[in-house]
Amino acid sequence: MSPKRQKFVQRREAVGHTQESLAEALHVDRTTVGRWETGRSTPQPWIRPKLAREMRISVDQLNSLLLVQPEAFEAVTFARSGRTAGLSREPDRCLNVADSAVVAAVKADAEESAVFLRCVSTSNVDDVLLEQVDADIARLAADYVSSPVAELVHEIGALRRAVFELLRGRQHPYQALHLYLQAGRLCGLATHAALDLGQYAAAATLSRTAWRCAESAGHNGLRAWIRSVQSLIAYWQQDYRTAVEAARSGLPFAEGGTIAARLLSLEARAAAALGDVDSASRAVEDAAAARSAVSVVDLPGVFTFPEAKQWAYAGTALLAMGGRVHLGRAVEASSTAIALYKAGPQNEQSSGDLMAACLDLANAHLAQGEFDGVKEKLTVVLDAAAERRTASISARLLALNARLAEPVYAGSPLILSLRENVTEACSRPALTSLSEPAT
Repeated sequence: MSPKRQKFVQRREAVGHTQESLAEALHVDRTTVGRWETGRSTPQPWIRPKLAREMRISVDQLNSLLLVQPEAFEAVTFARSGRTAGLSREPDRCLNVADSAVVAAVKADAEESAVFLRCVSTSNVDDVLLEQVDADIARLAADYVSSPVAELVHEIGALRRAVFELLRGRQHPYQALHLYLQAGRLCGLATHAALDLGQYAAAATLSRTAWRCAESAGHNGLRAWIRSVQSLIAYWQQDYRTAVEAARSGLPFAEGGTIAARLLSLEARAAAALGDVDSASRAVEDAAAARSAVSVVDLPGVFTFPEAKQWAYAGTALLAMGGRVHLGRAVEASSTAIALYKAGPQNEQSSGDLMAACLDLANAHLAQGEFDGVKEKLTVVLDAAAERRTASISARLLALNARLAEPVYAGSPLILSLRENVTEACSRPALTSLSEPAT
């Protein structure tokens, strides 16, 4: 009798593998390969990507080679029926009516099982495709830091829709988990874009979808990162209590990398805005300790939390705490953030973070009565292209302008001039070409 999977055998021979060499490459017994070829067993889903690579074909092509021909199946079934090989295969001559019904039922069950096997053995993705999507996500996350988001947002959306469509198809369980992780990360990138546009409702919806994907993937790192983004959304809606709660709820999922430092820094900033100085101070210190414990490398771009950004967040938190001691520490933190960003590679320099730190320093100088310092730092922001101002930077500018309008500064010609400049800058359209993640 010819092998049940003759095409599988022919492909193995065509690529130069013997049963022994293929078994060695796959770390299985030679008899296992033999059983695959005669149809007595079928390769498990987890080994098929590696088997496909050895056969130099796709997983889908491999699945086609593994399909069982009905004629061969019947021959094997009859040979195992417990009757001698010389008996006639005509059921009416060797079986009574009741026996015929039983055999028909068994064959029907076998045919249904074969259909199910073909179903679970097929996939609309393979490992090469998953690797390519991973590479595209890493590139988009890195480019987001320094490239105009207007150039990326459509590609992020297109890739996200493609992954959603793949999830509507059929794939092996490990592939589905990987696709959910990719969908969650792409929803996270889209959330950042919506946040930078000031579209907070859209950002919240996208973040919920990202969270559901993280849950389906069972990925704690993504869960923690999504909670950090949700904290950002709440913060810029001035819902500081929710921002604190979101940051804290992400900490149990923080298993490595810089995510714990990010969540604690977000908690510190929101707690300071609430006036909870003790909690804010503790979170700043805990964030510094978490930074010193980082040993795992994060994904690039918006998925990581650079040291410069941590200093910028600390500066904002310390500034909101008030008091001369905290004010002095805020100046130090914001100055450190600016120095670190300027010293870093060009493609890692976030103009949004730089402007945020400059605005914090301008506020600190204003509180200290150092008006020349206010002008110096504010000029950096006012000289930047309008399209470089995200919604968060615009909100910071408006808040500073309100402070400049306070009666205590009414007698200063310099402050009056700065107010006019800020008012004019805020009147120009911003965010027409997004460039940075929300800070």
